[in-house]
Amino acid sequence: MKFYSTNNPSVRVDLEHAVTQGLAPDNGLYMPESIPVLPKDFFDTLDQKSFKEIAFAVARNIIGGDIPETELRRIVDHTIQFDAPLTKLEEDVFALELFHGPTLAFKDFGARFMSQLLGYFAKRQKQEIVILVATSGDTGSAVANGFLGVEGTRVVVLYPSGKVSDIQEKQFTTLGQNITALEVDGTFDDCQRLVKQAFLDDKLKSKFYLTSANSINIARLIPQSFYYFYAYAQVKDKNKPVVFSIPSGNFGNLTGGLLAKRMGLPIHQFVAATNVNDVVPEYLHTKTFKPRPSQQTISNAMDVGNPSNFDRILNLYGGDFEALSKEIYGCSFTDAETQAAMRHTYSSTQYVLDPHGAIGYLGLKKFIAESNQKVTGIFLETAHPAKFKEVVDNTLGKKIEIPKPLMKFMEQTKLSKPMQKDFNSLKNYLLQNL
Repeated sequence: MKFYSTNNPSVRVDLEHAVTQGLAPDNGLYMPESIPVLPKDFFDTLDQKSFKEIAFAVARNIIGGDIPETELRRIVDHTIQFDAPLTKLEEDVFALELFHGPTLAFKDFGARFMSQLLGYFAKRQKQEIVILVATSGDTGSAVANGFLGVEGTRVVVLYPSGKVSDIQEKQFTTLGQNITALEVDGTFDDCQRLVKQAFLDDKLKSKFYLTSANSINIARLIPQSFYYFYAYAQVKDKNKPVVFSIPSGNFGNLTGGLLAKRMGLPIHQFVAATNVNDVVPEYLHTKTFKPRPSQQTISNAMDVGNPSNFDRILNLYGGDFEALSKEIYGCSFTDAETQAAMRHTYSSTQYVLDPHGAIGYLGLKKFIAESNQKVTGIFLETAHPAKFKEVVDNTLGKKIEIPKPLMKFMEQTKLSKPMQKDFNSLKNYLLQNL
């Protein structure tokens, strides 16, 4: 399989280059040159397959010719070490729980897959691979823990000071070893801008083998399609159309779902649900994409004012607004609406939503109400509510329990380095310290 740049389709590279480069030289994002449809017998027996079997079949469909099958199976087996159950909340409304991994967030799937794939390619390199990653919360913890101790790699996490939860911060600032955390005096968009600038800097590129572990990297995106297939396999009544509602920030999760649909998964509709950082829902209503500085909300992992993966979404539809808007319904919600949904769900079902999953829930309910369709609705519950304990406690008026894996991180010492939001500060740090 070859991968092309969204900025220039004539730029074609193999999987190793797409993964180890992260970003194309022209600042574009890599996409597979074709998305093969899985065979009919795969779907006919989908509900009889295990999560690992499904994930391996999907991975092989996209990249099977680029890596030995034994290695690919090992990577998938390492990635799928925990479940992603479908939990019923209401009639025809289900939560896809993606928080049962080591850092209790959906990004564990992508980070674990990518760490092993990069580790495999690192063995071929003559120098250490340096992974730069910007995070608004969960990406940093998932990537840092996924790559911890992986030979031939070093991870540098950039995160906005004061704009991630205490528990999220502890998960990637306390590890040491091959993990460095830089606390940037700015927003997530500043962190993402710094990472992109680093990839385009000739001096840094000549000294380091740089790549990214954000969802701009195709190796993060591919495994995010796995759990859409697994969720569909768990649906009992497949006579009704299946709708997925995705709480969205940088839009990698939604793009993973679109890949799954292109591979043949019969998804009827996607809901792109955001907080007040609503540039994509606004585009779906106005046909105009207007990036702007992000606003801080209680669903901080979605505080993104210029989502990178929007380019991939446009690319998948060839820029056809009508086709895109037909399959993706956009909506946004305030903090007050998010908290009201958390309280309602807890009082009616005793289910505790995190503030991101609550937006997915709201998006699903809004789509069902406006479309007046009988559907099976699935919203992605992307992180354990205890990762946002202060917000959840204050919203519900009760103290939720912190799981043991999170308590382990809270007991560790923070090791992050302060960083200004200008590129020279980052460049000088990397040149002097790596």
